[in-house]
Amino acid sequence: MMMSAKSIPTQRKKNTVLAFDPGYERLGIAVIERVGGKDTLIFSDCVHTSASLPFANRLHTLGKEAERLIKKFKPTAVALEKVYFEKNAKTAMQVGEVCGMLTYIATSSGLPVHLYTPLEVKVATTGYGKSDKQAMAHMVGRLIVLPTKKRLDDELDAIAVGLTCLASLRYPQAPILK
Repeated sequence: MMMSAKSIPTQRKKNTVLAFDPGYERLGIAVIERVGGKDTLIFSDCVHTSASLPFANRLHTLGKEAERLIKKFKPTAVALEKVYFEKNAKTAMQVGEVCGMLTYIATSSGLPVHLYTPLEVKVATTGYGKSDKQAMAHMVGRLIVLPTKKRLDDELDAIAVGLTCLASLRYPQAPILK
């Protein structure tokens, strides 16, 4: 018995991105889902670690949270903002270690990792690579529904990274680094 094209249910492709704005004092996190071309913020937060903890303990705390989020939300990809610092080399190196740890956890879970520079995130979100934090926050709120709550810049940045990733997955020919 042949089925007609009308009787075959259409499946809507679902992409779920776990996005991070890396830091060891504050780690911005966002889980964004795209179903049928519509982006929905599933979860966002900012994980804080105490400055009184040794750096290794801070990494452990952040790593455990990343593992928990992967298990809970079952993302199809992980997105990270690339480290960029002009002034403090020690901070840049430690944030780089956070990025490496998050990359390891994601790839160990079988997830592809997509990396974006701050410039790429700003262009994808606002259309202008030199946008300030206020312009970014405004556009993030226009691109996706944000439940009302106060958010730190790190959390908004993670949401912007997630939106950038979903846009790059939608238009893979775009010159965005992966």
